Amino acid sequence: MKKITDSFLCLGYWPSAGSFGFNTDILATNPINLSVVLGVLVFFGKGVYNRKQKILRTIRNSEELREGAIEQLEKAQARLRKVETEADRFRVNGYSEIEREKLNLINSIYTTLEQLENYKNEAIHFEQQRVINQVRQRVLQQALQGALGTLNSCLNNELHLRTVSANIGMFGTMKEKITD
Repeated sequence: MKKITDSFLCLGYWPSAGSFGFNTDILATNPINLSVVLGVLVFFGKGVYNRKQKILRTIRNSEELREGAIEQLEKAQARLRKVETEADRFRVNGYSEIEREKLNLINSIYTTLEQLENYKNEAIHFEQQRVINQVRQRVLQQALQGALGTLNSCLNNELHLRTVSANIGMFGTMKEKITD
């Protein structure tokens, strides 16, 4: 039977320092080898673990940036669609406004032309009436001059006095009828 001091828990048993050899006690050598391997792994693996964490953090950051960029792109596309629809609406409203203004302008031009035509017709009618009145006055004047000329050539003093007396008599009877 072995003593407790010979077990691997108690590190009191060591082979002599002057010789090199293999320790065949598997229970004593395995924990030492495992602790050395684990120590080396922890020492060198820490850098790998930190690098892995850094890579994962970079991937997460890039995913977040990607999601943010996608979100901004969607917002920008929504704004673009909104601006395009407003531009189309303004374009359509602008064209309809232009058409409305064009029709209003055409209508006002037609109205102005009709008014000018009416003014022209009134001016022509007024001129015609003025010319007709002038012609009438001349015709009347010529007729009166002709009648006076005929009367002067045909009338003598006695005929003239009888005509004046007859007219005065007619005037007197008309005056009595009007007063009655």
